[in-house]
Amino acid sequence: MGPATAGVLFILSLVAVLALLYRPFGDHMYRAINGKGHLRAEKVLYRAVGVNPDGEQSWGVYARSVLAFSAVSILFLYLFQRVQNHLWLSLGFDPVKPDQAWNTAVSFVTNTNWQSYSGETTMGHLVQMAGLAVQNFLSAAVGVSVAIALVRGFSRAKTDQLGNFWVDLVRVSIRILLPVAVLGGLVLIAGGVVQNLSAGTDVTTLAGASQRITGGPVASQEVIKELGTNGGGFYNANSAHPFENPTGWTNWFEIFLILLIPFCLPRVFGRMVGDKRQGLAIAGIMAILAVGSVIALNVLQMRHPGTAPSAAGGATEGVETRFGVPQSATFAAATTLTSTGAVNSFHDSYTALGGMVTMLNMMLGEVAPGGTGSGLYGMLILAIITVFVAGLMVGRTPEYLGKKIGAREIKFASLYLLTTPALVLVGNGIAMGSAKARESMANPGAHGLSEVLYAFTSASNNNGSAFAGLSANTTFYNTALGFCMLLGRFLPIIFVLGLAGSLARQQPVPASTGTLKTYQPLFIGMVVAVTVVVVLLTYLPAVALGPLAEGIR
Repeated sequence: MGPATAGVLFILSLVAVLALLYRPFGDHMYRAINGKGHLRAEKVLYRAVGVNPDGEQSWGVYARSVLAFSAVSILFLYLFQRVQNHLWLSLGFDPVKPDQAWNTAVSFVTNTNWQSYSGETTMGHLVQMAGLAVQNFLSAAVGVSVAIALVRGFSRAKTDQLGNFWVDLVRVSIRILLPVAVLGGLVLIAGGVVQNLSAGTDVTTLAGASQRITGGPVASQEVIKELGTNGGGFYNANSAHPFENPTGWTNWFEIFLILLIPFCLPRVFGRMVGDKRQGLAIAGIMAILAVGSVIALNVLQMRHPGTAPSAAGGATEGVETRFGVPQSATFAAATTLTSTGAVNSFHDSYTALGGMVTMLNMMLGEVAPGGTGSGLYGMLILAIITVFVAGLMVGRTPEYLGKKIGAREIKFASLYLLTTPALVLVGNGIAMGSAKARESMANPGAHGLSEVLYAFTSASNNNGSAFAGLSANTTFYNTALGFCMLLGRFLPIIFVLGLAGSLARQQPVPASTGTLKTYQPLFIGMVVAVTVVVVLLTYLPAVALGPLAEGIR
């Protein structure tokens, strides 16, 4: 069997398994989030923090809860790193530098998990277990909670209540993320992932409970990374390291874990709004964009012209030989289409146009399928923009799921769309205008620009992967990328919750003959087109100066 055929079967098997699990796993998440009772462990947590689990919050209170929780998390994680030399299991490491501690604290709390350092020589085990790994759960749970709050905005009427952030946070962590991580950890152990504390791995452990269940942290850490929550690595080689990703089979399983939750969340959306076709339409949009990206990246890496790629059967530079080009390209597409950021090959070594695809994946806003929760609410924002455009074309007040999209709603949606491009382009411009920042580029010219553009795109979109050619562990990049991660995470969350509150207060409008059917192929195609056009209009000048210029020279 040739590599191209093997790559096609690899992709088709992923698509088939995800399609089979869309309904049952989506229904499981729906029940976990919307269940009436509270588990005993959950009640203990609610009492410990003084939360009334049966109370609900307006969008403003929900947003303040998210921001307060995240601010405390950043402060705790920052201090944890600064005093790690005094902690148990510090491995004798010095305190993390202030700018690097800031960058790392913001990175993990914002579900970015960008790392400008090598984990095996910088962080002690306790900081990774009790600090970074805990945020791998909680930051992902925050994203899902915000997405669910937005869905409640669509499903509720004449109310200012969007649920309870603390209940959503706990339920997503305990009922969804923890069970999947434990089961996934066991599968990875069976697949050969090293299982001991001294070896370490991506983020170190599944925080206590899973370590007791699986007997060790390594497999558990690996599965946390692949749940769409962590792009960091204990080893600099990340998922190309045999301790973290031993075989082609574990490589397939890690990609599966990356995509599982984001692709199944639209099922939760469909059930909550009372029309499963709506969820299927959103999942279809995600699938079209994702499959298109996977195909494009595989073609550009497998069929790239040149003596060396032709002789090797593909662009093999920077690719782990155990996986080959197709599995590496598919991993690269999956990790940049989601807010995972894990890599099993070096994107800096990809062909110019192949590297451009990984950047465009993030520039889509990571909505295909995107991060855990953030992908769903990002796609719903694009759906709102689409119905607004459609309404302008036919001269009709735009509606989505019975809710009118007026001036207030479109302002929130527009601010959401403008936030990350502004951070990416302004940050990139400042970096290219600074002689000190330019010194971090490993390459001159268009490829050097691509390295910087990739870094700001990854940070602002909370992805976490790197082009690997940029020396980002400097005061400038640690500070600047930290602010991009912070603003790129929480400004959109505020706009999403504001939109949710505005929608929840509306009385649904009954459908009429002129209502756009938002579950039909026409609407799916329109959203795909709007998504692509928005990205091209926003980023084409920057991309033309970087990877596109390099690829067509």
